[in-house]
This record gives sequence, C-alpha cells and structure tokens, in this order.
Amino acid sequence: MRNRTEGKKMNKRKVKKIVTIMMLSILVVTLISVGLYYGIKAYSDYKEKKSYNDLSDYMNDADNDELIEEKTAKMVKLEELHNQYPNVVAWLDIPGTAISFPIVQNKESNTYYLTHTYKGENSARGSIYLDMDVDLEKPSENFLIYGHRNKNGAMFEPLMNYEKEAFYKDHKTLTFTTLNDDSEYEIIAAFRSRIYYKSEKNVFRYYYFVNADNTSLYNPAIQGGEPAFNDFVKNAKNDSMYAIEPTASYGDQLITLSTCAYHSENGRFAVVAKKTKKLNVKPKNEVNNEDNNNESNS
Repeated sequence: MRNRTEGKKMNKRKVKKIVTIMMLSILVVTLISVGLYYGIKAYSDYKEKKSYNDLSDYMNDADNDELIEEKTAKMVKLEELHNQYPNVVAWLDIPGTAISFPIVQNKESNTYYLTHTYKGENSARGSIYLDMDVDLEKPSENFLIYGHRNKNGAMFEPLMNYEKEAFYKDHKTLTFTTLNDDSEYEIIAAFRSRIYYKSEKNVFRYYYFVNADNTSLYNPAIQGGEPAFNDFVKNAKNDSMYAIEPTASYGDQLITLSTCAYHSENGRFAVVAKKTKKLNVKPKNEVNNEDNNNESNS
C-alpha cells in the first residue's frame, strides 16, 4: 500500500515536471517568435527608412548649375524616378524638417498607398500621396496630399509641429516639384479638423476640396469656381490655430497637407499653402547660347 502511494506521488511529480517543461518550452518558443517578429519588423522599417533617406539625399543633391532647358535639376531627377516608378508624380520638401518625400498617386484609389511604398511594396507606413482626383496638368486648384504619421517621426509626423506658432515662424515655406514645375509655396493656415458624418451640416469638409468647379462633396450649397475657392480659403484661415497674415486669392495654386490627429474621433490636421514663386529655371535662349559656345570651343 505504501509503495503504491509513493508511486502515485512520483507519477504526479513527473507529470508536474513534464507540464512545467512544456510550459517553459512554449514560453521560450513564444518569446523567440515575438523577438523574431519585432526583429524582422525593425529591420524592414530600417530598410524602408534608409530607402527614403537615400532617395531624399539623391533628390536634394540636385545642382542647379546643371539646369537644362526649362527644368531644374530636381525636375530632371524626378523624371528619372517617374520613368522607373510611373506613379511617382511629384516631390515634396519642407526645409528644416524630415519631410522630403516622393509623392505618388493612384488614379483609381485613395487607399492603395495607405499600405504601400512608392515602389509598390507592402508597408504599414504607406506613402505620401495625392488625392486620386487631383489633376497636376490642368491643374486642380488644390493639390490635396495625404500621409500617415507615427511616433517614430516617420512620414507626416513632423507636420504636427505646425500646431505651434513658433515652429511655423521658422518654417513658413515648402517646395513642391512636379514633372513640369518646381515652385515654392507659402503657408497660409494650419488647423485641426475631423472627418464629419454625412448628417452634419455647415461644416468644413476641407478633404473634399480639390477642383473648385466640383462642390458636390465639399459643399453642394456653394457655387463652384471662385465662390468655392474663396469659401475654402476663408474657412481654412478661420480654423487656423494661430493668425497667419498671408492669404490666397482665386487663381492662386493651393496645396493642402493632411494627416491623422488624435484630438478627436477621426481627427485630422492640415496645413494649407499657396504657390508664390517658381524656382530658378534656365531660359531656353540661355541654354541655346551655352550649347553654341560649347560647339565653338570644341
């Protein structure tokens, strides 16, 4: 009887030991798996960030002494990038910040680039992208641009610095480069907003203002064209978190940078700027004169 009891105790200890070993093994495997997951994710994030940084260095190393006819060096480099990745249609720079990115556009979807890089690779960061309805050639009155943000400072996270007036005063301009234009823009408003419910009336749906002649989503009660443009500018200025003297008039080219914000449900933060001047472009006659001089010297 005694031996049987001791045998049962030993069996229980063995079972307990086996269970403990199994649980520890599961814990170790889980920890290794989690470690691998975050390690792979961190490496992937590093590679993606390095890809953008290298591309930014390449684009911003443009020497305008090497201008060709009616194009800046950055426009030439953008064209090279566009030839490799056709959905890359522009480049955005905010001097003095980490915002220096290729701008992509999918004409059929406003969600694709939420989860893809400019190369078309899957990415939690996504890309900085133009609204699908923006026409750079026409052009649309407002170049509406979206981008994710995260706590690591990636993508449009630095845009949130414009909540502070002191930051704005040191970073009043941005540059926007397309295949046909390279220009400086002056910021005229920075405001918080949110995505409104369809039932809400008399609200500023800035995220629907792209083409002034189409107000069906922006505000159907407002006539298209100049009245719609002026309404957008007025609301942007009224909602701005601090007073900014420069404004915009009908005929000015606008650009709006929009990202998520967490002050409310479906919160948004937006910065609006207007085009003020073209960056240096070598005139056609100057290019021809240089070509002639080179020929005469050869």
